[in-house]
Amino acid sequence: MRHFTRTVVLLAFAGQAAPAAFAQEQSQLSDPISRSGFVLENGLAIPPFDPAKGRKLFAAKGCVVCHSVNGIGGEDAPEFSAEFMDEPMNAFDFAANMWRGAPAMIAMQEDELGEQIELTGEELAAIIAFVHDAEEQQKFSQADIPHDIEELMHGGGHGDEPEAEEHDDDAGETGHDGSGN
Repeated sequence: MRHFTRTVVLLAFAGQAAPAAFAQEQSQLSDPISRSGFVLENGLAIPPFDPAKGRKLFAAKGCVVCHSVNGIGGEDAPEFSAEFMDEPMNAFDFAANMWRGAPAMIAMQEDELGEQIELTGEELAAIIAFVHDAEEQQKFSQADIPHDIEELMHGGGHGDEPEAEEHDDDAGETGHDGSGN
């Protein structure tokens, strides 16, 4: 049964629909395998998918500044409430979507947080588990958000500081005369 369960998990990760005969078994994935991680026979490691850890990381790493879950968080990026996630969720597709949006995400992180968010593979897996776990999301509240992240969300951070106005007395060389032309 353990090998069968891993096969179903891998089919889901690969983005392939599980054969109809396996569909019922897919809903019986065991928590020890889905939440503790494992190493495949070819040496590839699948990190643990821990939604409780992901709930904490989603807030602590600052994802919540731009993304919301169940109405808590920012509105500058897609909402991650579990009700909007695919069933089954392909974790590699989620990561690929992040990769495609990386330039804009990094720019917003640097603007809003003052630096780029750094995530390990295990941390990313935990966040992916959280955004797909409706039960864990029900536990998510303002109390999960660290004070420094909360301040960023409400105007106390890098993205809300007024920029110093630059004056260029030699506007002719730059082509800018301060009037927007």
